[in-house]
Amino acid sequence: MAGRYFEDWKIGDCLVHEIRRTVTETDNLLFTTLSHNPQPLHLDAEYAAGTEFGRIVVNGTFTFALTIGLSVGDTTLGTLVANLGYDKVTMPKPVFIGDTLHTETETVELRPSKSRPEAGIVTFRHTTINQRDEAVCQCLRTALIKRKPR
Repeated sequence: MAGRYFEDWKIGDCLVHEIRRTVTETDNLLFTTLSHNPQPLHLDAEYAAGTEFGRIVVNGTFTFALTIGLSVGDTTLGTLVANLGYDKVTMPKPVFIGDTLHTETETVELRPSKSRPEAGIVTFRHTTINQRDEAVCQCLRTALIKRKPR
């Protein structure tokens, strides 16, 4: 199990997740069509060429999902009870096909669960960064995490 228990977290903990991912055309196409998003900016190269970006922009909800996925192995793998919510999701820069992304995580809040004594609540700030060192997705994730077994 790679995830940490509630007691293992401290406010201010910072992680740079080792897993990186180069976004492919297939990633964007499948995610966009599977989620029934007909936005031509994500699917139509001719349309996208006429926009300010000049090319297809990767679906932002894919980028958000990848942000969370890249963080799981080091944060909640095997210790998650439930993700309670996502807040302040922003996309400061676009992602393009061929961009290589990695995620960094900071622990910003810890509190015991009032309703579940066997768990605690951890709030993470995730930031995903491209190969140009630009933040492309930021969010807060609040997770209910198991306490260490007694």
